[in-house]
Formats: sequence, C-alpha cells, structure tokens
Amino acid sequence: MSASVGFAALGVPHNLAAVLETRGITTPTPIQAATLPDSLAGRDVLGRGRTGSGKTYAFLLPLVARLVESGRPRRPGRPRALILAPTRELVGQIEQSLAPLAAAAGLTTRTVFGGVGQHAQVQGLRRGVDIVLACPGRLEDLIGQGHCDLGAVEITVLDEADHMADLGFLPAVRRLLAATPKQGQRLLFSATLDKGVNVLVKQFLQQPVTHEADSVQSPVAAMDHHVLHLAREHRVPVLVDLASAPGRTVVFTRTKHGAKALARQLNRSGVPTVELHGNLSQNARTRNMDAFHSGRATTLVATDIAARGIHVDDVALVVHADPPAEHKAYLHRSGRTARAGAAGTVVTLMTQEQVRDVRDLTRAAGIKPTITQVDGPRHPMLTTLAPGERVLVAGGLAVPADEPRASTGGGRGGRNRRRSGARPQGGGQPQGGSKRQGGAKSQGGATSQGGAKWQGGATSQGGGQARSGGQRRRRPASSSGTSGRGHSAASFSTGRR
Repeated sequence: MSASVGFAALGVPHNLAAVLETRGITTPTPIQAATLPDSLAGRDVLGRGRTGSGKTYAFLLPLVARLVESGRPRRPGRPRALILAPTRELVGQIEQSLAPLAAAAGLTTRTVFGGVGQHAQVQGLRRGVDIVLACPGRLEDLIGQGHCDLGAVEITVLDEADHMADLGFLPAVRRLLAATPKQGQRLLFSATLDKGVNVLVKQFLQQPVTHEADSVQSPVAAMDHHVLHLAREHRVPVLVDLASAPGRTVVFTRTKHGAKALARQLNRSGVPTVELHGNLSQNARTRNMDAFHSGRATTLVATDIAARGIHVDDVALVVHADPPAEHKAYLHRSGRTARAGAAGTVVTLMTQEQVRDVRDLTRAAGIKPTITQVDGPRHPMLTTLAPGERVLVAGGLAVPADEPRASTGGGRGGRNRRRSGARPQGGGQPQGGSKRQGGAKSQGGATSQGGAKWQGGATSQGGGQARSGGQRRRRPASSSGTSGRGHSAASFSTGRR
C-alpha cells in the first residue's frame, strides 16, 4: 500500500501523505488508522497508545490539515494551534516531525520552553505564528508577560498527558486549556488514563471519541526482556561489557547524580557515553543528544526524563541499571527500543535485595522476563544479549573544553582503541549507530544456572552459548570501570532524582 492510498483513504490530504512517503512512512500505524478519520472530521479525540506507537503523526496530520482548511490568517501573539508536551526534548522532536508537514502547507511554527533565553520565542510570537509547541511553564510565563494570547487557538493537542500528571503539570495545563476557546477542537493522547488525565478529559473534551491501540499494558512483541541477577560489585563491569558492543544503548538510573556518576564511570572504562537529566542546561542536553544521534556517543545514560519522547533510530539495547519504582516507568523506558516495528532487547540489572521489587514490577507490567544468574562481565549471556566485538575508546567521549569534566585517568577520546575479542562474523569495524545483528535468544522454559526463578518468568539455560563471532578475550582489569578509580560500583544509584 502506498502512502497516497493508505493515508489518503483515511482523509489525509495528498500533499501531506506525499511528505510522509518521502520519509519512508507508507502505512498508517494502528493508532493513526484508528484516530485519523475522527480527528480530521473535527471531533475531540482521546487516543491511548504506548510510546513509539505513532501518536505524533496521529495528531500532527489532522492539526495541519484542519488549519489549512480553515484558512484563517495568523496574527501577532495569537497562535492558531497549540501543542503541549511535558519535556523540552519531546517538544523538539515533535517539531522535527512537524517541520516538513508545516512547510508543505505553508504554516509557521514556534517552540516555547524553558532553559533558554526567551527573546527568540517572544520575537517569533510577535511576528505571528500558526502553531506553538510548548512546555506549560514557559508558555504560562509568556502569557503572563503579555506576549501570547490563546484566544484564537483552533486546535489544542495535549501529548503524553499522563506524564504531565506525573510531573505535576496538571494545574498549569488546566489553566492553559481554559484559556483556549471552548468551541476549539482538542486532541488528548496518553499511554494511560489515570485519575488526573480523567479530570482533563471530563473538563475539556466535548463528547470525545476514544481510541486505543498498543496500550502501555501491551508489551511489544519484538522486544525481548531479560533480568540479570548479579552481585552489586559486578554491575558496572557488566554495563561496560554490554555497552561496548556494536549499536546504541540507553541506560536508565533513578537519580540525576547517579546518571552523572555512571556516565563518568563508563567513559573512564572506554565507552563513549553522554548523560541526560534535569541538572543539565538546555545547551548541554542538546549537545549530548546530538552526540548520541550522530553516533559519536554510543551510550546514553538518563533518568526518567528520557523515558518519554526521546526517539533515536536503532537503539538496540535498553538497560535498567536501577529498576524503576513502578511498572509504567519500566514500560516507557523500555519503549526506547523496538520502535516502529524494529526488534530490541531490554535488560534489568537485579541484585539479591531487589528480587522481590523486580518480580512485582515485571508482573505489574505484564512482562515474563528471562532470568539469568551472572557472575561477571565475561558471562556468555552478555554476548547473546549484545553480540559482536567489544570496542573500547581510550578516555571515552571527549568533553568540550568549555565544560571540562573531572580527570578520567585516560586520554581524550580519539582513534586509540583497544579491542577485546575477535571481530564479528563478516569482519569490519562496527559503526557507532549500527544495529546489533543476530544473537541467539534464550530458551524460555529452561532454568538458569544457579539463578532464581519466579512464577511466570522464563529463565535462560546457563546463559546460552555465545555466538562464534562474539566470544571475548580476557580484558585488562582497567576496563572494568571499578578498579583503582575511587568510585564504587554502587555509586550511580545514589543522589537526588
């Protein structure tokens, strides 16, 4: 099915369908197919779908199409459409998807969020803009200063409504929605319908049509879930082993301090790593994400700020270095891989004292993970989960001169690589952004060698046999990330959120 037939059959204008086709999008996802006919017809829509299910185009296509259809002129300080999202990163990514659609339709856009100066945002609003993409806090500030008025908004979109509730944004969201015309169309997308989201639905949506596809409670079929049961002192060495394989890896910690400490440890151990958390300036966040997108950094260490809305192609592996506090966070974190039909692997590191918590977490998430007892970084299961040659770069990723990090005990990131293991089958250097290929899956019903097994959780058979191309040689002790560095393996799980 071509894009012009598939999307046009749902009512999408042909010029917008053509834009999608140039981006390789030829078939509507379930959430798009379910919601587009109603949203294009002007109805209020409540869409439920997990992260990575295609919700962004589900609201961008009708928003652009209906603005073109209405044909109203843009006016200074009075946007015609509003998209609210919980984080700066998500606003930026929505803008990237919107830009070609808006250009094809002759519409203008403006992002509004904190962490950067407001001058450019104010000037953009003064010139007149069709679509504002905003985080609630900065938009409220600009409205309070008289730079923006929502009285001309024709369409309002609220993306990741449940995450808005989790972050405490609902009072601001209610005030912003109340400032838009009651007769305007409203599209609300959320992975779950918690109490706070239900309040928004009842107060602001008029006879909404509800559609659900790929709910947050429905794990991705192409996503393999594993739990590695290990000693606390083995966590960093195991992370170094996994993250030094080919492909992109996203590692989650619970705290900002923990993300910073772990990123430093991985860089010291030779894994080019960047961090993403709330203590970074917007410029640092943008620079770090650019490094991860480009492949200069192969690993991103993040707090839950990155669990929603961060999209990077070909993330092969997600690791929960700190298991999250609740199952929704587990599913949203895990959604950084296996996006848009691709396969992916999710690994949770579990110490003995975390067994009960992880068991309850996976049960609530509807996940039946494979459990393996791992005794260190050279366990064969690690090669199965992350196949390929382990490549370590001296010093990890070089930090810009204007933001020096603490001494790493190694040289600047460059071409001086040390290798541990034979080349993967087929030869050639793995590229920073390449997908991991292959890797035998564990047998779901076998019992792990010396590993605990909880009800409903499949386990691996002794870690499985490593692929012939991924067998590792013994590494120097300095690559473990813990030897002689003055940081304990547990240091990344402490600090403030």
